[in-house]
Parts: sequence; structure tokens; C-alpha cells
Amino acid sequence: MVKTVAIIPAYNEEIALGSVIQKTLKYVDKVIVVDDGSSDKTKEIAKLAGAEVISHSKNLGKGRGLKSGFDFIKKINCDEKSEENYDIIITIDGDGQNNPDEIPRLIAPIESGEADFVNGSRYIERSKDDDTPKYRRVGQKVLDIATNISTRLKISDSQSGFRGFSKKAIPYFKMKESGFAIESEMLFDAAENGLKVVEVPISVRYDVGEATKNPISHGVKVLLKIIKELLIRRPLFFFTLLGIIIMIIILIGITIQLLTI
Repeated sequence: MVKTVAIIPAYNEEIALGSVIQKTLKYVDKVIVVDDGSSDKTKEIAKLAGAEVISHSKNLGKGRGLKSGFDFIKKINCDEKSEENYDIIITIDGDGQNNPDEIPRLIAPIESGEADFVNGSRYIERSKDDDTPKYRRVGQKVLDIATNISTRLKISDSQSGFRGFSKKAIPYFKMKESGFAIESEMLFDAAENGLKVVEVPISVRYDVGEATKNPISHGVKVLLKIIKELLIRRPLFFFTLLGIIIMIIILIGITIQLLTI
């Protein structure tokens, strides 16, 4: 029998977390909440809602939250005496923006053997009444392009936190990033190790949750992390691309000068 566990990294999510946990438990065998140094009642609410809680003494970032969750599952799966052994891992945000009723979409490609890594995408099935803020979508597109160049994948939503993984995939994730760049890093690791990655459509709500970071500064930080990974993993491509950009700038400058003579 296939067993599934969900990891919810949470920082001050007392408002929506209880509902997210209860809905998630309809589709998984266990929910693990990683309380990332919250100052509200996130921990207490998570326990009351039926989740197992891992606590950080201070806020370390989403990447560290996911790492703690994955490390916990590794220990369970490596314990021969444990009756718990999870075949599928779901990651979902605790702010209510993701819909737990869509978890079966993430599980199905793994159960069928089609995928090791299922990425929930907000942009596969975009409707005319899509309420994604324009500034957010432009920033997302830039991060998607940068991630796809680095990984050679064709991902439409590289920053999605609603994902599914087979237990086979777990050892390949290094999880060095402490913050939100963890989403792209996991795609880098998956591509580098030849994991089968597929996307499935998911919905999203922007009328719930509250942004904890400035979206512009956050996006720039993530982009710089992606560029750093590109330099490390594909240095030849990076310097070739950099050379082309510099050459284009020079040619534009020369053209402007000639036109002004």
C-alpha cells in the first residue's frame, strides 16, 4: 500500500494552517509541520489539527524548513524497525493559497511511474479571470526563464511550493538554500540527476495569506541565486551568454555612434 506524507513549512501561519492541515489529511497518511520559529500560535494549532510538529528555535527560512522535513522523513524511511515508510512526499504551503483537494493530481504521476518529481503549476491552465498580480507574473516569468536555462527543463512555474516527490528522489536534493530559492535549487538537483519531472495544473488564491517579504527584493535575491547556480553548474554556457550580451551592448553602442555622425 502506498503511503504519503505532507510537509508544510510554516512561519506565523496560525490563521489558515489548521484548515490546510485538516484538508490535507484527507489525502495523506501524515502531515508534518515545520514551525520555523513562529511567534504566534502556529505550533499549537498544528498539533490540535492533527499534525506532527518539528520546531525551529528561530526563523531560518523556507529552505531550512523543507530540509528539516525531508531529513525527518529520511530517518523514518531508513529505520528498519519503523512501521512508517513513506513512498510519496507532498510539499504544500500553510497560508491557504494552495488547494489540498488537488493533492491527488500530484500523486497520480508518481503512482503511475511517470514522474519522480511533480511540479504544481499555476500557469498551465490560465483562465481569463486569472487574478495573478501582473508584477508577480512578470517576476515569475523572469525566474522561470533563468531556471529553465540553468536546468534545461521546460517549467512554467519554477517557484511553486506545491509539489510531489517519490521517495527515490529524496537523496538527490542537497537543500543548501535557506530561503525561497530552494524551489529552483530542487529543480537544479532533479535535472542534474536525471529525475523525471512533470507538471500538473493547480489553482491558487491570492486573497488569503500575507506576503512576508518585499516581492521585488525577494525576486532579485532569488534571481541572483539562480545566476550563481548557473555559473557553478554550467560555467561555459554562463560565460558564453555573458559574452553575447556584452557583444550586443557594444554593437548597439557602435550603431548609435554611427547614426549620430
